[in-house]
Amino acid sequence: MVKLILKRIVSLPFVILSITFITFIVGYLAPGDPILNMMGQHHDVNIYNQLRHVYGLDLPWYQQYLNYLTQLAHGNLGLSFRFQGRAVWDLIGNGAAVSLSLGLAALITSLVVGIPIGILAALRQNSIFDRGSMGTMLALYSIPSFVLIPVLQWVNYQLYIHHLPSLPVAGWGGLQYWILPVIVLAAANIGYLARLTRSSMLEVLRQDYIRTAYAKGLPPARIRWTHAFRNAMLPIVTVVGPSIAFLVTGAFVVENLFAIPGIGFVSIQAISQRDYPVIQGTTVLLAVAVVVMNLITDILYVVLDPRVSVEA
Repeated sequence: MVKLILKRIVSLPFVILSITFITFIVGYLAPGDPILNMMGQHHDVNIYNQLRHVYGLDLPWYQQYLNYLTQLAHGNLGLSFRFQGRAVWDLIGNGAAVSLSLGLAALITSLVVGIPIGILAALRQNSIFDRGSMGTMLALYSIPSFVLIPVLQWVNYQLYIHHLPSLPVAGWGGLQYWILPVIVLAAANIGYLARLTRSSMLEVLRQDYIRTAYAKGLPPARIRWTHAFRNAMLPIVTVVGPSIAFLVTGAFVVENLFAIPGIGFVSIQAISQRDYPVIQGTTVLLAVAVVVMNLITDILYVVLDPRVSVEA
């Protein structure tokens, strides 16, 4: 396990370096001038040249990139083009906290709801519950968030016009603002985890050692939860890391349609305003989060089954 952690830590800077380079090149080659976009068509040439110098845009591309890496090594994500003089971290810091809270709530919801449904469906194979729940889970997994959001908003509106309890459809604040975004963000993940848990549990229950345990007269509850459940969780753990990446990408849609001031909302605004330092900062931050979660997933996999050798 120590060797695995060290390999992941050593590879982390190379992953971040690749992400920063790709993001920088895309921004550098993008059409348009961010300073001109910031100042407008009617501008003073001297001020324009001064701003290009302040932001280092008058340097060759490789020098700009090296300067960015130097700042990044010191924890500095640069200055925003759109909000002159403001550090990128100041702009995305609050958004990162909001996105982290929303993502964790959605992940916990998907685990707490999806895994038990999958286990119950496996233990009641071919029952009405099994078929009904798996059909529902398939629908949740198949419906895109940009389709599910209008449906939930329509249902919420019907509750509102009929003077029934309803929820806010935009903004961020108390617990009532969390419910709809978390449902949308967790829906597809719930469907995926439930179906994966069912198939994994059924596969384990068919193994010879499970039949041997029944033949020895061990209590069924002990067989299911001590022997079957732990081994069935191994495939589930392997998809937690990719699930984090899925939630991150889904947050861009959810945060913008619900007007949640998270990192996805900040990123979309930065893209529309050609604020490349903010785009680079959010990309690096999200990339680090996904890599760290993949590391945690690998560690959990080894903890659950020490016989497994995880290749870095």
